[in-house]
Amino acid sequence: MKIYSRRAKMKNLFGAPLHFLLLLASQTCEAVRIKSTPGASAEGFIQAKPDDTVSLICEITDTNLQEEELNWQRNGAAVSLTDTNKNTPSAVCITPVIPEDDEATFTCSLRKNSTASASVTLKVSYPPQLSGSENITIEEEEDLVLECVMKANPLVTAVLWTLNGSTVDLIGGGFTVTNDGQISRLQINNVDQSLHDGIYQCTAVSPMFPNSSKIFNVKVTERTMKFPLVPLIAGLVVVLVTSILAVVSRWRKIATCCKK
Repeated sequence: MKIYSRRAKMKNLFGAPLHFLLLLASQTCEAVRIKSTPGASAEGFIQAKPDDTVSLICEITDTNLQEEELNWQRNGAAVSLTDTNKNTPSAVCITPVIPEDDEATFTCSLRKNSTASASVTLKVSYPPQLSGSENITIEEEEDLVLECVMKANPLVTAVLWTLNGSTVDLIGGGFTVTNDGQISRLQINNVDQSLHDGIYQCTAVSPMFPNSSKIFNVKVTERTMKFPLVPLIAGLVVVLVTSILAVVSRWRKIATCCKK
C-alpha cells in the first residue's frame, strides 16, 4: 500500500516529471505509514460498505524515531487514544462503518512533527434508505407532498413514481416531481379524490445495489366544513359574559323594587 507523506519534498532538478519525483519521495522518505484492512488503493482510498469494520495501523518506519508518540485525526479532529496506543504501532478501528463515514480522512502523524504524516480516506458505498410504507389521509382540495430520500453512493440513476402500479401522469394528473439530489418530491395541489386516491410508490434505481422502494397509502376523503375555533370561542365568551351581566342587572332591579 502506498501512502503519500506530506514530509517528502523534492525539487525537479533533473528534468524528470514532477509526479514521478513526488512518488519517489513518498516511497523513500516517509517516516510514517498506515496499513489497513481492507487494503487501500495506491491513492490512499479504502472501499467499504455499511456495517463493515475497517482497521488502521500506523507505524513509524524511521528507526531513529521509534520512541516518538503518534497522533490520529479524523477530518482534522483529534482521535482519543489510550496511553498504550500512542506508540508505534498505533491502531484505530472503525466499526461499524456507517454512510456518514464516506469521505472521512484519517491521518496519523508524529506528535512532535505533524508534517511527518500519512493519510487514508474511506469511500463508503451504500444504497438509498427506502423501505416500508406510510399511511396518509387527506381531504379534497388540500395539498399533498410525498418525499423519498434518495441519498446514496454511488448516486441513484433515476427515481420512478407510480400510482396504483402505473407511472404518474404529470400532465393529466396534476403532479409535480422535483429532485434536489438528496430528496425526490411528488407534489399535488388541490387533491381530487377521483384522481389522487390510491397507492403511491417511489423506486430508486441504483447502478450498484438492487432497486429500493417506499409505498404511500393515500386515502382522499370528502372535504368537511371547518369552523374557525378561535372566533367561535371568542363569540361564546361574549355571549356568556353578556348573559351574566344581564342577569346581575335584572337582580339589582328586583332588589331595588323590593326595598321600596
